[in-house]
Amino acid sequence: MEELARLDATACAELVSAGEVNPKEMVEAAIERIDRTDPEINAVIHPLFDRAREAAADAALPDGPFRGVPMLLKDLTVETAGDPFTCGTKFLRDLDWHSTETSYLADKFREAGLVNLGKTNVPEFGSVVTTEPEAFGATRNPWNPEHSVGGSSGGSAAAVAAGMVPVAHANDGGGSIRIPASECGVVGLKPSRGRVSQGPTISKEWDGFTIDGCVTRSVRDTAAVLDAISGLMPGDPFTAPPPQRPFALEVGADPGRLRIGSATASPSIGVESHPDCVAAVDATLTTLADLGHHVDPGATPPIDDMDFTAKFLVVIGASTMRTVRSWEEKTGRDFPLELLEPHNRILAETGKVFTAVDWLEASHWLGAFTRRVADWWASGWDILVTPTIAEPPPRLGEFAPTDDNPGAALMRSANLIPFTPAFNVTGQPAISLPLHENDEGLPIGVQLVAAYGREDLLIRVAAQLEEAMPWADRRPVISA
Repeated sequence: MEELARLDATACAELVSAGEVNPKEMVEAAIERIDRTDPEINAVIHPLFDRAREAAADAALPDGPFRGVPMLLKDLTVETAGDPFTCGTKFLRDLDWHSTETSYLADKFREAGLVNLGKTNVPEFGSVVTTEPEAFGATRNPWNPEHSVGGSSGGSAAAVAAGMVPVAHANDGGGSIRIPASECGVVGLKPSRGRVSQGPTISKEWDGFTIDGCVTRSVRDTAAVLDAISGLMPGDPFTAPPPQRPFALEVGADPGRLRIGSATASPSIGVESHPDCVAAVDATLTTLADLGHHVDPGATPPIDDMDFTAKFLVVIGASTMRTVRSWEEKTGRDFPLELLEPHNRILAETGKVFTAVDWLEASHWLGAFTRRVADWWASGWDILVTPTIAEPPPRLGEFAPTDDNPGAALMRSANLIPFTPAFNVTGQPAISLPLHENDEGLPIGVQLVAAYGREDLLIRVAAQLEEAMPWADRRPVISA
């Protein structure tokens, strides 16, 4: 059973299919790993072990591609009826709020045969890039517990990195799959807009910038899970072009000779990437060139625009205030803004003063930005390579507010992530791969971005890099 902690989800599913391990044994082993490991990390805030045991023992457990494989759900966006759902907030925690609906995505995970063991820690409303909510405390990085796991899917990424489960749900509105994947040394793919349904409770969160997916240990797991959760559902406002064949078949497929550009700095906001992150990109570009691709580090799409952050924050601020009001409607209780953490209070207060015209102006500007960026790929480029984040994983506490700077978390976040939010706005698929580590033993992720709808190409290239720059044998300091 100890060996299960080292396997990816595909290998675990193969053991179940072969009859070497049954789903109940698989789930019990994962529960034991969480009980033993999570006290050091604080990734799992709502254990659902009894329900998981029942599901694993049920003869009606769906015979999907991951039958009996344990997973965790992020405590944000995806709901399961009857289970705790708190979104990192003290407000919902203190109400002991339980979901009344089940999301389409939760059903798709179940239909794939995955067994949910609980909910993972998130920053309040998922609005900053470290998982240190006042409601549940900080999640600690398995590679060094003094460092952040990123956010907002920090609990999920930490649990996968530490070997508690081989796969966990994640979602991404400005980098929230890719950032924790980078900081925890796992694989994190943000799918194309509309690839994965957020219904029935969510339609166009953050004006369509958010999308759900997972964090895993291998490219093949990421591809196979994407196959299981993709597809149009009733009422979805967007849908991505269907793949020509299952994404799992792209693993090991020849991508051909690609044209690849890169970016490692954001002059408009004064961010130069840390040398460790630049070294990670340089090593990746060298490997891609050795694999036969045409690499031009000077080729970069126009993602570095001084007005981008201001327009993006209009959407986030207004959406934060709307989220507060929606919880008042659902719970029938007042949600005073004083209950929010300082950065979310600032976002909500700002959102209150934006007008409908402000929103539409921001939306139109970001639409024009999307077309400018998409033109780079349309002109013949295939892949953009960047650092996932501009620094190694920060230390815990660096995002904490002060009396003279209550918005410290927002400012710190903006400087850390110059390369991820643009592709939430454009809707393009982007993946963070654990291709590097620094001298302190901290993971350094590298982001690859493809044209809209081209997850197939990303998976082919990611699989090439996984073989050429393998990470499977790396183990964090805290590991199951």
